[in-house]
Amino acid sequence: MIGTASMIARSDMVRCAICADAPCNAVCQKIRPADRLRNIWFENEQTAAGTLPEENPCLTCDAPCEKACVRSGEVAIRTLMNRLYQHVRPACETRLPEDEERLKCDLCGIPMENPFMLSSSVVASTYDMCARAFEAGWAGACFKTISTLDIHEASPRFSAICGGDGSIIGFKNIEQLSDHSVAENMAIFRKLKQNYPTKFILASIMGQNEQEWGELARLCEENGADAVELNFSCPNMAEGGLGSDIGQVPELVEQFTAAAKRACHIPVLAKLTPNVANMSPAAEAARRAGADGIAAINTIKSVVGVNPHTYVSAPAVHGQSAVGGYSGNAVKPIALRFIGELAQNPHLKGMHLSAMGGIETWKDALEFMILGGGSIQITTAVMQYGYRIIDDLKDGLNMYLAEKGFQNVREIIGLGLDSLSPTTDQLERDTVVFPQFLKDRCMGCGRCMISCADGGHQAIVLDENRRPRLNGAKCVGCHLCVWVCPQRAIVPGHKRMMPRKKK
Repeated sequence: MIGTASMIARSDMVRCAICADAPCNAVCQKIRPADRLRNIWFENEQTAAGTLPEENPCLTCDAPCEKACVRSGEVAIRTLMNRLYQHVRPACETRLPEDEERLKCDLCGIPMENPFMLSSSVVASTYDMCARAFEAGWAGACFKTISTLDIHEASPRFSAICGGDGSIIGFKNIEQLSDHSVAENMAIFRKLKQNYPTKFILASIMGQNEQEWGELARLCEENGADAVELNFSCPNMAEGGLGSDIGQVPELVEQFTAAAKRACHIPVLAKLTPNVANMSPAAEAARRAGADGIAAINTIKSVVGVNPHTYVSAPAVHGQSAVGGYSGNAVKPIALRFIGELAQNPHLKGMHLSAMGGIETWKDALEFMILGGGSIQITTAVMQYGYRIIDDLKDGLNMYLAEKGFQNVREIIGLGLDSLSPTTDQLERDTVVFPQFLKDRCMGCGRCMISCADGGHQAIVLDENRRPRLNGAKCVGCHLCVWVCPQRAIVPGHKRMMPRKKK
């Protein structure tokens, strides 16, 4: 079942608020519907079905969970639970493994419980936050970037583009670095390592010159960091030649990476900026300087939400705004492109790739690992949903590995690289995959016909029952119709065919 289209999707529970201490759980301990709904939200419906009790209590229940819901009557909880029992549970090929041995991996040779870490940001900026994340099950944290700079943040400093369900699609920030002193951050490292010795502490640092890069790397090692991440990529620290300004100049990447390597004996990762046409020159410079790994990507320079009344983009600070960093699920395709580029570069062979950029679900994480990521870092999804998402990340990936017969998560790293080409020139162009219409799902809206007529090749018409009919002589197999169908009633066909010659 894993790897195929989900039987239940976010759209089926669009009004669910993914509550904290959800009232529906309070009135139903048998199923804990909020937990199961969260599973569905994070594309983990198989785990949701596999953790249900054998007997379905929803069959004879008057749905007090729906009455207790903060959006009373707007979320069809009972219907969704019944669908898990009736449609998902019977199709489960694998039950959730009882242990997490398959998830064990390493970062530059240092053991990790699983591949999932917090990335350097507000979500990993205090002792308490990291401790709660570790208790929840995160394998490590890349602490918010440490520097000697005096940081005073703007307010507000976040903005977002949201979908119709209210979830964040793209997220903009103009936040800078840790506002704690170096000494305060070193004390946090010591306490974290003392209380959580098996958790991975990745220290993100930013220096203003060679001496500072080296000194910060040395201090982090002495105070318990397992590895150092060099922030050559923050878009909000470009003034004065810092952050992403460094990542755009391979010579500076090499210079400062070498300074950090000379000063410490723990692994050093260079975190690179996506605000370049090609990331390989900077990555190769880091490799020449002795870097053990690359972290990518940081946020993308962006402008979000220009107000048509004030003419100021968001977030607005006393009538002014600034270019900031864009993250969230919207940047995932860009991040995947860079990870694939780095993993395919023969000059970077053997380097650890710590991947990030738009990861929300275990399936997102899996995509990065298939393209070469050896560990996964996450921020924006945690900011939106909390540390609790680690349960779905681990459960979903663990179940996938078990179902596919993998003994360890390392086995999937890079499996998709041979199929990825940097250009479209190498693709076969002599055959066509026609779309297949699932008539039992079709509601006759005609969206496929409109899109094909005005954005495709005029190959779809509606019959007398408002169901789509394909003209194979005109269809080129572009699959625009597959993606615009609101009912997911169009899928790729099973056969690859030679196209008919057009008259």
